[in-house]
Amino acid sequence: MMYKYSFFITPAFFLLSIAVQAQDTTADNRRKLHEVVVSANRTEVNRNTVPMTISVVGRAELEQSSESNILSGLSGWVPGMFVTERGITGFGLGAGGGGGITLRGIGGSPTGQVLMLINGQPQFMGIMGHHLPDSYVSSDVERVEVVRGPASILYGSNAMGGVVNIITRRQTDDGAHAQARLMYGAYNTQKYMGSAGVKKGNFDAFASLNHDYTDGHRAHSAFWITNGYARAGYRLSNGFKVWGDVMLARNTSHDPGEIDNPITDHIGAVLRGMTSLTLQNDFAKSAGAFKVFYNFGDHEINDGYNPGQSLPRDFRYRSTDYNFGTSLYQTLRLLDGNLITAGADFMKYGGHAWNKFLDGRPDATIKDTSVYSVAGYLLVQQTLFDKLTVNAGLRYEYNKTYGGEWAPQAGLAYHPLETTVIKASVAKGFRSPSIRELYLWAPANPDLQPERMTNYEIAVEQSAFDGRLSLELTGYLADGRNLIQTEGVYPNVRNVNTGAFTNKGFEFAVRWDVSKNLRLQGHYSYLHMETPLLYSPKKQVFAAANYRLANWQFSVNYRFVDDLYTDSVTAPDPAQETFGILNARVAFRALSWLSFFVKGENLTDRRYEIIHGYRMPGTTAFAGINMNL
Repeated sequence: MMYKYSFFITPAFFLLSIAVQAQDTTADNRRKLHEVVVSANRTEVNRNTVPMTISVVGRAELEQSSESNILSGLSGWVPGMFVTERGITGFGLGAGGGGGITLRGIGGSPTGQVLMLINGQPQFMGIMGHHLPDSYVSSDVERVEVVRGPASILYGSNAMGGVVNIITRRQTDDGAHAQARLMYGAYNTQKYMGSAGVKKGNFDAFASLNHDYTDGHRAHSAFWITNGYARAGYRLSNGFKVWGDVMLARNTSHDPGEIDNPITDHIGAVLRGMTSLTLQNDFAKSAGAFKVFYNFGDHEINDGYNPGQSLPRDFRYRSTDYNFGTSLYQTLRLLDGNLITAGADFMKYGGHAWNKFLDGRPDATIKDTSVYSVAGYLLVQQTLFDKLTVNAGLRYEYNKTYGGEWAPQAGLAYHPLETTVIKASVAKGFRSPSIRELYLWAPANPDLQPERMTNYEIAVEQSAFDGRLSLELTGYLADGRNLIQTEGVYPNVRNVNTGAFTNKGFEFAVRWDVSKNLRLQGHYSYLHMETPLLYSPKKQVFAAANYRLANWQFSVNYRFVDDLYTDSVTAPDPAQETFGILNARVAFRALSWLSFFVKGENLTDRRYEIIHGYRMPGTTAFAGINMNL
């Protein structure tokens, strides 16, 4: 079987490519690419030469929002993407928790069909199979790359609907740099951030620390988090570099429940950590890396009780989980216009879930188990006649629970003119059943198979005025099958592979640098679902303007969401929302290192819900200070 040989083939490929490059280790010889992304091929490639649609959100856009959490700052900037929220800051856990992601209507609840990555490394709970949205902090981020479609060929399970790849910051200039931000606003919301970087010779390091707190806009909705991140690297030679990073985040969230069905003492305490080590090689005609990563979590949840209807819980739900893995990949550019990427991945994830009783009774184990997967993949890209780039590849992944899964992909990018790109692709994505779905609680079914999706896509990208104006129009058809759903009436319920969906739509995005001081950008997305899905709006509109005048900076954005299902779509009269939100920010640079800002959110005081029963805040205001040293 292929998976048995992938760990022999890829290391040989890795070593062979290094040998080929032994005589060429000058970094200056490498062709500089414009608008490079790494999420499409695991190495730097021009975004216009890959067939998939990729959105890049940089630090400038993230800092405009002044949000400490990446997902809060990211929401609105990516066509077809929607992130659930329930309050003024913080996402929380459980049925009332926010931070769920859908891309073109695909994501799941909780999110398992869109994969979060940090520098290409998967981030999800070992037991539950979904990401922890409160753990991702914008001060750690250089940019975010969002693949709006299946990326399972490179990243395997959970990348069925797309990936959100967080590229972390590092110090690139010699010397030292420090940054700090203080912000205060509505409902006693406080946000503190400090970061510092240093580079000397072949050594570079970066570290940041964040702390957020809010009383929340409803009673019993307080939230706090402290997050720390550090990254350090050392260039061993012209062709090799070693670097590692570590992240630790601890938060406590209070869930007040639905307005008409409040909950008392629903509190979640979460500790999340991540660490990785990478040996990276970078030559004129080859680049690659060997990565080792480990993610872990410790969670304690008090499910609370409904006053007058139930009594306080006499136990706490506890779980610890982990996700350990290695990744080895290498790219070759042996021929003009040719790029070959080969790789192998290994991952083992699992954990221990139990109920801890408060009266001294022995703990009751729910499940203590793990799952592993191993995969190999090959992706080949070739440019012909300087106009046509074709791309094709295949992944095979073996999973302990269900066996093997294939994930093919093919596409092209055609440049009829220097300023025009036409893209087309077809790709398969899949999601392996989580440990929760396989083994936990009443619906558990150890015989589940992966969810699968095939995506067809065509896009046209056009630039003008020396790149100051860019337009993108994308159409897609996503056909999902084998979806895991729960059938029956409690306690006679069971997870089964029975669901299906067909989503189709289009997305239009524009960015116009009118002058060096004024930028306009926005997008419109339309989604048609044969089967309605939660948190997947039919229409989304986003428009933003950013203007600089001397030491002043003015930013304004408007977001319109139409036909959003916020409650069970199987209910007789499911709840839907349509709303528009206006936000603005003004900043003044008093000194070269000191600036002040104020921002207002939901300036029209729109009353709306994203999660049913959790009314969002009305108009809120914040003020802060930024310092760059």
